[in-house]
Formats: sequence, structure tokens, C-alpha cells
Amino acid sequence: FKLPSDSFKYLSWCDIEEHDVRGNQLHCPRVREGPSKEELFFRGEEETLKKRKQVTDAEKWQKKLQENWENCAELNLSFQDLGDLYQVENFKRILQRLIRVEKLWLVDNSLTDLSAIRLPRCRELNVNKNHFTSFRQLPKIPQIQHLSLAENNITTLSGISDFRHTPLESLILKRNPCEFQERYRQRVFSSLPNLKMLDGIPKLPEDCSPPDIRRFFKMCTIL
Repeated sequence: FKLPSDSFKYLSWCDIEEHDVRGNQLHCPRVREGPSKEELFFRGEEETLKKRKQVTDAEKWQKKLQENWENCAELNLSFQDLGDLYQVENFKRILQRLIRVEKLWLVDNSLTDLSAIRLPRCRELNVNKNHFTSFRQLPKIPQIQHLSLAENNITTLSGISDFRHTPLESLILKRNPCEFQERYRQRVFSSLPNLKMLDGIPKLPEDCSPPDIRRFFKMCTIL
């Protein structure tokens, strides 16, 4: 038996009629679109297609105004289940509109590359549990202060110096392969002089120590 809400299960919040809730009024909206026509057909739910009417240009514009992503200051878009390419494209479309967001959570979205996205006012960004392999795959975040990258697949610290001229104070890299590099903390703090905390631990005197010169005595010079 179908539930009374069954006809709404593939609709986004702004597609539901007779309400005026805007995007900047929601802190954790579900923005994932419904299945494609082909997927609904194979699921045996093609009757859902009949309820989708042709959207006019005026209605598209009205939807854009109602989404109102440009005025969001704090937003949680985690756990969106972006399993299909068209879902990722729609997700990036929304991110490109977040020109005023200051706090943004994108946890567990299978994200791999947001380098084309710019978040000019973002001060706090959480992208834990994604598939980033490099710092250069992150969005442009010139005002970032707190960045959390735990449980990604960042293997090297290459590109971390791109954040040298940002006000970054706190960085979390726990459970990334780069965490196991030799002199990991010293290398991070050397690349980011303004950083105050790494992986939840404040900057310590030994994090500022010069490179270990003892390793040079192990070198063998052949003339």
C-alpha cells in the first residue's frame, strides 16, 4: 500500500506547491533530484512521469528565486547520495550559487573535484568522507579559517601551500594517507605559518623545529 506522501518522494522541497519557503531558510535541505525517466521506467514507476508537467520559463525563473541560494549564510548539504552524474551536475550548480555562504558542510557526498567552484566568503568548510586525492581539487576558499578533510584520500601535501595566504587557523587531515608521511606535522606547519591547530592538536614547539640534519650524515658521496 502506498503512503499518502508517496507522490512527493521524488520531489525537491521547492517543487512542492503552495508554500513560499526559500533556500536560505533551510539549514539541511535535500537537493538530490529524483530518478531519471529511464530509471523510473525500469523500476516500474513510470506512472510517476505522468505527474510531471512541462515547466515553463516563468516557472523555472520562479523556482530559481525560491531556491535563493545566493543568500544562504549557513548550509548543510551532507549525505546527498550523489550516485548519478546528473546528480553531481545539479549539486555543483547549487554550489556555484553560494556566493555568501560562510559555513558549509558537504560530508559523505562522494565528491572528487570541486576546483571549478568558488566560495568567496566561506570561513568554515567540512568535506569529510569524500574522495578528494589532492588539495588542488578543493574549491577556491580565500577566506577559509577552519577546514576539515578527514577520511579522504589525500596522499601528499603537494598543493597545501596554496592556503598560505588565507586566514586558515584550523586544519583536520585525520585518516588521510598523507598523515603517515615523515615529519608530517612539521611539514604542514612549515607550509602554513598562520596555522594554529592541526588534527585537533594546537601548534607545539616541536612542530616548529628545523629539519633533522642527522639524515645528511647518512649520505654517501662518491668522488
